Amino acid sequence: MKRLFEKAGLKLAHAMDPERAHGLALRALRMGLVDLPGSITSDRLRCHVGGLDLPNPVGLAAGFDKNAVAVAPLLRAGFGFVEVGAATPRPQLGNPRPRLFRLTEDRAAINRFGFNNDGAQAIAARLADRPRDGIAGINLGANKDSDDRAADYARVLASIGPHVDFATVNVSSPNTERLRDLQGKAALTALLDGVMTARAALPRPIPIFLKIAPDLTRGELSDIATAALETGISAIIATNTTLSREGLRDAQRDQAGGLSGAPLFDKSTRVLAQLFEITQGQVDLIGVGGIGSAKQAYAKIRAGASAVQLYTSLVFGGMSVVRDVVHGLDRLLERDGYANVQQAVGIDMKEWL
Repeated sequence: MKRLFEKAGLKLAHAMDPERAHGLALRALRMGLVDLPGSITSDRLRCHVGGLDLPNPVGLAAGFDKNAVAVAPLLRAGFGFVEVGAATPRPQLGNPRPRLFRLTEDRAAINRFGFNNDGAQAIAARLADRPRDGIAGINLGANKDSDDRAADYARVLASIGPHVDFATVNVSSPNTERLRDLQGKAALTALLDGVMTARAALPRPIPIFLKIAPDLTRGELSDIATAALETGISAIIATNTTLSREGLRDAQRDQAGGLSGAPLFDKSTRVLAQLFEITQGQVDLIGVGGIGSAKQAYAKIRAGASAVQLYTSLVFGGMSVVRDVVHGLDRLLERDGYANVQQAVGIDMKEWL
């Protein structure tokens, strides 16, 4: 019966403008209208990733709850960890609407939001009141009109860092002009040094993650890995959305912005495997891109991910996707004789190179 209600809700949502539907989904979560399983864990699923002890390795990617308005229910949705944001120092309207496009035929989405958010001060206030019985992090961003974008990341961390368990440096969104230039080795090292300085000043230093783009060469990945290792990054999230439109069929395929969802799976997993080979286990990797099933989450782990995140699959499958992926992953690990998920990390890496 609960699945029937969810399917009816999804059908209604898909008849609406995607951004309006997303806002209603957040409201439904806040109002307690969504069936939530609470924490899901087992001995096979518990893991230590990027300095965090997680009940399971399946997380929520940034972008779903940009303004931290539904953190409490999301922490009860079965995720092992939740990432909100991106947050910028000052409130930002983002790009003009429409800026979110649902590609139903491809089970994908294209967005060109442009870091729209309520600003670090408002988001910090909400996170200060969040439940402390779950792992929550913040995605750090920069204002579009900032004179010093690198410094913006440190400013957001200083404001929100005391209220979260980890923070992610997001230099890989394609929707803020020239933001991806910060992925170059020299610029990235300087930016990360500033963030780590801000981290040291927090009452409780937290792990810092780095989120990268899927549209990078192996040489660029090597440079990013070097910068991450030299500056003490705890994990790399691979990957953000792509600018590629290869293989798309939906009529919305030519919209500008970053593509997420099913078509990103192979591309992002290849980047993940390359990073796993490059870093040789010296930094944890979190796999993102196209995960809609337990089988796909398991494939990311076997390619090199210590944990995974999902988002776009919720648009097409609803919140029940979370419990299906987590429980299904547990069964796959049991089937293959693994006592713990960390034993499966990277065993299929070479198949993706």
